[in-house]
Amino acid sequence: MKGSGALSTRWDPTMALEALAAADTALWVWMPAQDSISFNGATPSLGLGPLAPECSAATFVALTLPQDRALAERFLKPREEGAEISVRLRMRGGDMCLWRGIWLEDGLRAAGIVTLERHVASTSRCGLTQLLDRYSFLGRVTEILKVPGEYEMVIADLDRLKRLNEALGPERADLVLSTLGSRLSAAFPSEAAPARVGEDEFAVFVSRDRLAGNTTAEKVREALELPLSVAGYDIYPTVAIGAVTAEGGQDAPAAGELLRRASLALERAKAAGRGGVAAYGRALENDSLSRLALESELRNAFSRGEIEPFFQPIVNLSTGAVAGFEALARWRHPVRGLVPPDEFLSLAQEMGLMGELGLVMMRQASRQLAEWLGRHPAAGNLFCSVNLSVGEIERPHLVDDVAEIIGTVGLPKGALKLEVTESDIMRDPVKAADILASLREVGASLALDDFGTGFSSLSYLARLPFDTLKIDRYFVLTMDKDEGSAKIVRSIVNLGRDLSLEVVAEGVENAGLAYLLVQDGCHYGQGFGYAPALPAQEAEVYLNESLADGAAPIKARS
Repeated sequence: MKGSGALSTRWDPTMALEALAAADTALWVWMPAQDSISFNGATPSLGLGPLAPECSAATFVALTLPQDRALAERFLKPREEGAEISVRLRMRGGDMCLWRGIWLEDGLRAAGIVTLERHVASTSRCGLTQLLDRYSFLGRVTEILKVPGEYEMVIADLDRLKRLNEALGPERADLVLSTLGSRLSAAFPSEAAPARVGEDEFAVFVSRDRLAGNTTAEKVREALELPLSVAGYDIYPTVAIGAVTAEGGQDAPAAGELLRRASLALERAKAAGRGGVAAYGRALENDSLSRLALESELRNAFSRGEIEPFFQPIVNLSTGAVAGFEALARWRHPVRGLVPPDEFLSLAQEMGLMGELGLVMMRQASRQLAEWLGRHPAAGNLFCSVNLSVGEIERPHLVDDVAEIIGTVGLPKGALKLEVTESDIMRDPVKAADILASLREVGASLALDDFGTGFSSLSYLARLPFDTLKIDRYFVLTMDKDEGSAKIVRSIVNLGRDLSLEVVAEGVENAGLAYLLVQDGCHYGQGFGYAPALPAQEAEVYLNESLADGAAPIKARS
């Protein structure tokens, strides 16, 4: 039937996109081979505005909240055709979103939708832990706060969830989360609204009038830090805890505001180290504003040349001679002075600046090493190690950049040593092997960092073109007190010998540890027993003194 009153049934892409935008929904397509994820639809309301219309995998992961990045990496990992995708992710500045899709064309690409979770939530419970989910928790807190009284919200973050995922696999790591959820539920009554509010975050909300004995934070820690066994592994969970108190009644703060304050306290607790605890105070708001200012200043630090390498000596254990240095990034702020590395490195990672930081470090460290080699021919085959940050091994143009740096400054083959972590390799060992081989071809040497802390198959190690293993400092620091650590150190040294790899022990704090390492046949040592990371001028003085004395000084006992 023709006529102006008839409705058109033709597909109208514009109307479809408008409908998606109205529903706070977007379409996504992920193509691993092109390293491209593209979006259409309501990207701003989903927190995806900075990524649209197209971005790389590294950018996508960088914009994800730190506690959700392991999930983001799993979301991007190629799977077989027909495999379904269903994950919950939060972007910086965005809300919790549900990502659903499917792998297509023999796993060459994946496609699906992303929408705000509250639009599609069909249950008030987390399916994995059976605790309240984030939105139901906030709803319950809102109801409770209507009643006058003094209340406390406690939020706990599970340490090292990414390591658990790498070690056990996602399914077994989920068993850990499920068990922790059951323990939290058993430790608190339903009136406390025990909840899972993030990938690795749990929360409770209690009336302080009913508190008896241990504090809420102590009860949460007791519930979540009990050991458990999964797939033959003994797991010892640790949590960081943030807490905030509030008065209920007519003037009670919003539930979302309370959760924000508890999260600020949690960030302070995590900054204090594993297992930290902190309570909310107004000073944290100032810290948060200072962090925003620091973000802006860090972006400008690169262009102003404020990022510089400090150099920690690496010593030949058998001769005592300085064999090389490890370059470690330092930020010399014009007002604050030296900003602590643990403060700005985590910030650089959140801001997606680690690739730029790695490039600055490689250029400056290589230039400095070339100058030292020119001035001190007696130093022999002096080398300098530079860390590749997480994901940097897959950065486009990495090999070209390394070739250009080595060629420009005229470094001998192998003088620039790039350190890579085991977890970086294990994400895609085949691809990593190709990239590492290319780096060797353009003149870099390669070290596997923190060896002994991962859980990968040793069969990969024999196939990868490394020339150096670095033993994690924990095992070195405890090898004179813990026979288990001593055995691990000896095993790694023997493995290095069998595979014709040099071995560097980090954490050499005193002459006693150096002696034990010599007895085990370890090649090199590095640690505060020799020297901390030094500015370039002081590092050259240290090199000069070791060349004049024939050996680097070491503390008798620290």
